Amino acid sequence: MKTAEGSVIVRRTRSGTSAKDFYRWPDEPFEEMDSTLAVQQYIQQTIRTDSSNIDFILTMPESQDEGVWKYEHLRQFCMELNGLAVRLQNECHPETCTQMTATEQWIFLCAAHKTPKECPAIDYTRHTLDGAACLLNSNKYFPSRVFIKDSSVAKLGSVCRRVYRIFSHAYFHHKMIFDDFENETSLCRRFTAFVTKYNLMSKDNLIVPISDGEGIIDNEA
Repeated sequence: MKTAEGSVIVRRTRSGTSAKDFYRWPDEPFEEMDSTLAVQQYIQQTIRTDSSNIDFILTMPESQDEGVWKYEHLRQFCMELNGLAVRLQNECHPETCTQMTATEQWIFLCAAHKTPKECPAIDYTRHTLDGAACLLNSNKYFPSRVFIKDSSVAKLGSVCRRVYRIFSHAYFHHKMIFDDFENETSLCRRFTAFVTKYNLMSKDNLIVPISDGEGIIDNEA
């Protein structure tokens, strides 16, 4: 991309760049992003601009296909959730968290096995993120990054329900880790707004209380 003065902007973090200088280039309008990965690039750009501005991040450009928009957001959520999974490894051990639980009312079975069964919470987390990555990278269901069939879009809801359980376990059993991660990323708040906006999950399953900065949002409202 060239600026008005004719100089070229290289949108690439070069080898040896310090962490504080990552992505230090001007934002690019979505209409000027000429790539099959434009939606992913745009979403990541809005997150870097302000990860707490949920409405801004979830506002779809007028020209964008909604199915691709939802798909790319879910890919992004799964990538970022790996960061929470890494932090959980320090505290969420198979010996202490023998089941994938949230409150006392919720015990989740792991679908990564031939027959769904109980898994230690950290194994459930790994299996779920691995399974989501396999599905979202499947050439059978998602062969294109610019057009997605309705039958494939319909699979996104089940992925959302499974990965949300990682948030719920972290919140109810590893609150300090959850809070630190959420304060940095606003990821659970963004995920909750996303699945609510596109009706990808029932509100009855959204059990993590979400703060709007002034108080707690009642998910049952």
